[in-house]
Amino acid sequence: MRSLLIGAAAWLTGGLIAATGAGAAELLVLEKPGCPWCARFEAEIAPAWPKTPEGKRAPLRRVDITQPWPAELANIAIEHFTPTFVLVEDGKEIARLRGYPGNQFFWSLIDELLAKLPKETAMVEPVSQPGPQTPDQPTQAYGIDE
Repeated sequence: MRSLLIGAAAWLTGGLIAATGAGAAELLVLEKPGCPWCARFEAEIAPAWPKTPEGKRAPLRRVDITQPWPAELANIAIEHFTPTFVLVEDGKEIARLRGYPGNQFFWSLIDELLAKLPKETAMVEPVSQPGPQTPDQPTQAYGIDE
């Protein structure tokens, strides 16, 4: 039994190292409490994100800009507009999208950001996140909460 537990721990640790190692990309979502466009992104996109090719290539990582800035993001410029999406690979900013343009425009803009990643960027299988599903709705071009 003990060897089974040690083996499982080694497998899990190896998976975590592989997922956060060289070539791992993530999409930072810079947000703050009370941001209506953050809530809209959360309702329209976030539930599906982990199940998409985009989400597998760059899993979401939420960062509350009202909290102290994480030390591991020291090389990423702090943003005051929310939501802002920052594509990061190996601790370096690749591209940034300020504001949530609505579900009709978001995917093509994110595809432009992801196209800037090297082709060899690892595909990471993120954990599914529960959330409400909403039908497609007409949207404005961009919404930025200052």
